[in-house]
Amino acid sequence: MRILITNDDGINAAGLAVLTEIANEVAGPEGEVWTVAPAFEQSGVGHAISYTHPTLFAKMDERRFAAEGSPADCVLAAIYEVFGGDKPDLVLSGVNRGNNSAENVLYSGTVGGAMEGALQGIPSIALSQYMGPRTQELADPYEAARTHGAAVVRRLLDRGIWDDAAYRLFYNINFPPCAGADVKGTRVAPQGFRPGSAFSVEPHVSPSGKYFLWARGSAQGPAEEGSDATLNLEGYVTVTPLRCDLTAHDRLKELEAALA
Repeated sequence: MRILITNDDGINAAGLAVLTEIANEVAGPEGEVWTVAPAFEQSGVGHAISYTHPTLFAKMDERRFAAEGSPADCVLAAIYEVFGGDKPDLVLSGVNRGNNSAENVLYSGTVGGAMEGALQGIPSIALSQYMGPRTQELADPYEAARTHGAAVVRRLLDRGIWDDAAYRLFYNINFPPCAGADVKGTRVAPQGFRPGSAFSVEPHVSPSGKYFLWARGSAQGPAEEGSDATLNLEGYVTVTPLRCDLTAHDRLKELEAALA
């Protein structure tokens, strides 16, 4: 098995080192793990690609490359530059520092990397480590992901649903903010929503008098019972099936009738 790994926290991120361990365990001694990751942090870029400017690309080591671009750029660079058009057997993106549950899914570069893998017809999984007060007390804040990551990925590969639809399924895994031994299990969960989670901007003036705007998050309320964010806080690893199709299928017939 040939596995491509990427992330949005950057090629030197601690979570990418954890994902390398997970990928090596899943690939086995006969497999290959290749890394193509952003040269610098790309959090919050979603599924962006560098469409209007070129991407600086560099080989860092054997099977390890850095791109000055987004996670989706990295997946494209891996397939069409590193692999010469061949596709890996699996794309793993993460392990993100911080959750990509609920509305965070829509902004996440980690999810964007897995999304590009799915659009390229490759089984793809995003992995994120929820952080909180309990992880701050741990010597390894990624302990839950490090302990349970390979097993969850293997279960998905062996028993998950992998279709070949035009917008094929891919998966979003979030590990709870607790020690590995305190993880209660794995639950399949829908993407939740935390009220009051909208971003805003905050102005700042630099010492040189330049005017800048910083994106700013807000306090997040509790998500729905049984959703990914809620179950994460209850100590569960969550697995959420995703598609790139954004159509509100539940409203198509209603809208058609309304506009007839």
